[in-house]
Amino acid sequence: FGTLALNSVSVALIVLVLLILVVIFVLVGGYNGLVRLRNRYRNAFAQIDVQLKRRHDLIPNLVETAKGFMKHERETLEAVIQARNAAQGALEGLSPDNAGQMENLMAAEAGLGSMLGKFFALSEAYPDIKSNQNMMQLSEELTSTENKVSFARQAYNDAVTSYNTKCETIPTNILAGMFNFQQAVLFEVSDETERERVDVKF
Repeated sequence: FGTLALNSVSVALIVLVLLILVVIFVLVGGYNGLVRLRNRYRNAFAQIDVQLKRRHDLIPNLVETAKGFMKHERETLEAVIQARNAAQGALEGLSPDNAGQMENLMAAEAGLGSMLGKFFALSEAYPDIKSNQNMMQLSEELTSTENKVSFARQAYNDAVTSYNTKCETIPTNILAGMFNFQQAVLFEVSDETERERVDVKF
């Protein structure tokens, strides 16, 4: 009986150790998965950041070139620059982990998109702008940058969706709560801004 009892204890101990190892493996795997997905959406946002900065850098040159042709549209040109400065300010020091900062950036970018739409709609009334080589080159660069922003935003939103799903599903939702993994914010553009956007090709 003594040997049988000893064997039973040994088997129970082995089973217990295996169970503990499985739990540790699941916890470590879940935690590492959350970290991996968080790093993925942060990296995806870094690509948006690069493209938005490029967009912000192009706009003053565009407005400066347009000034020569659109002397009577000073108010609109100044509004474009103000919207650009607001968007640039919202981007500076932004962390994609901060929901409030992300909301501010989306609002600022929506405002900038709206003002650019008005700017290009007004520029249609000035035929000389269409034939200006510098303006054509800048508008082409801006179009290319807008497309890159869209692709980067899609990649970011895909990464955020994967991360948020992991945060919400069992058992990683427990780990997300324990280790303060917050839901990330999708980078969305309002339908109104999309409707107002004007093709920037001349």
